[in-house]
Amino acid sequence: MQHIEDARGDIVLIERIVARDEHAVADLYDRHCRLLFGLILRILRDRSESEEVLQEVFVLVWTRAETYNVSLGPPAAWLVRIARNRAIDRLRANSVRLRAVESAPEPAPVESPESQASVSEQQRAVARALDTLPPDQRVLIEQAYFLGLTQSELAERFKLPLGTVKTRIRTGMLALREQLSQVFIEQ
Repeated sequence: MQHIEDARGDIVLIERIVARDEHAVADLYDRHCRLLFGLILRILRDRSESEEVLQEVFVLVWTRAETYNVSLGPPAAWLVRIARNRAIDRLRANSVRLRAVESAPEPAPVESPESQASVSEQQRAVARALDTLPPDQRVLIEQAYFLGLTQSELAERFKLPLGTVKTRIRTGMLALREQLSQVFIEQ
């Protein structure tokens, strides 16, 4: 239930941003900055660069709030996609690659126990969903998502045809979407 209420509150904030309410950006930032910063830091592994990318994310939210589409998922997922894409863009621009997701520092703790529990619950749900995927799909998705590797780079790295990489990633992502939609609907 909390996830639904949070999503509704975020949608209201996005509507206020579209109406050019500067306070709404600040409120949205306060609600999601730690989660997004943790994700960006995990990808870039550089605190200063991560802070810049986080700022870019909210500038994009301000300038493109009207592009949010509620049918594509909750606002938090939209923000995570923007943050991930901006971080990977920065990573590619700097020609820097991460060595491993496991060696990345943990994101800063979330302030309130309720929000910390919510984020931890979401992370566990994603980890459980990833664990249910066949290894050939899971490895490709993890390296594409966390390391920012392109499908062509994955094909080369794993000595697979590009079509096979695309099919495995798509099949895995569809399975994840189905599993996670079940989890978040039940809550």
